[in-house]
Amino acid sequence: MTNQKRYLSHFHRRVNRRYKDRLFRFVFSDKKDLLALYNAVNNTAYENPEELEINTLEDVIYLSMKNDLSFIIGSTMNLYEHQSTWNQNMPLRGLFYFAELYQDYINKKGYRLTGTNRIPLPTPNYLVFYNGLEEEAERTELFLSDSYEAHPAEKKPCLECRAAVLNINSGHSQKLMKKCRRLWEYAEFIQEIRQHLQKGCVLEEAVEQSIDTCLERGILADILSNNRTEVQKMLLREYDERAEREYLRKEAIELGLKQGLKEGFAQAQCEMTVRVLKSNHSITQTAEILQLNEDWVREIAEAHGLPIKEKT
Repeated sequence: MTNQKRYLSHFHRRVNRRYKDRLFRFVFSDKKDLLALYNAVNNTAYENPEELEINTLEDVIYLSMKNDLSFIIGSTMNLYEHQSTWNQNMPLRGLFYFAELYQDYINKKGYRLTGTNRIPLPTPNYLVFYNGLEEEAERTELFLSDSYEAHPAEKKPCLECRAAVLNINSGHSQKLMKKCRRLWEYAEFIQEIRQHLQKGCVLEEAVEQSIDTCLERGILADILSNNRTEVQKMLLREYDERAEREYLRKEAIELGLKQGLKEGFAQAQCEMTVRVLKSNHSITQTAEILQLNEDWVREIAEAHGLPIKEKT
């Protein structure tokens, strides 16, 4: 069994593979907290959580876990996603997601695309809350059109999707954090775990101590006190998923490097073989000089249209 297969076998035994929420989604699953986040981001003052209509697509899964929240309020259709890794493809994912949201919306409203009247649609609003380890700006906008291989500069593409990425790591987006206490608490809790990990704690210990510390500080106190075990399991799954992705990424890089070296060496052999053959050496002599198989040298000569000289 290869190291990769052995690791994955261990990983699958250890982790419950049923789809689960990520902590961010769990923290903002209450309409009251989600409304507070919406108000903070948009500088609005909605007070009634019941004005917020949840329309999250429950069958949309990213890396075995749900990290999305979507809802309608006023005249806007909002998609909020959480990311712990920087992802340039969020606009493309948003496009797919919104397509399903709008399809569900017009079906529920009883609209028909074959009608002649324009269908009124809520305005899309796409936010990505980023708290990965890479240093990123407070706010970044990603565009679907940046992924198009080529399009005339004077013409706008007919299809666009914009994702606004907000950095919610501890110490960032301070104005937003002051407006939304729950978001600040989430950032502080994650930072607490990272600090314990940096001190050398194993993951289980880091999570346990971070929960105790945050309870003492009144950070996510209601969630942590009422759902301690669930939060622990949730975080262990998240970090296990991240560890698996990092492991596979390193495996891919190592394999790519090995393959690249092999291909580079083969290319160098080929170029050297052609050079020796063009110096009026025979197949046998070239094979001896470069310590290569004669049949391989002959194939190179034929592929490059060089005269086959068995002897000089």
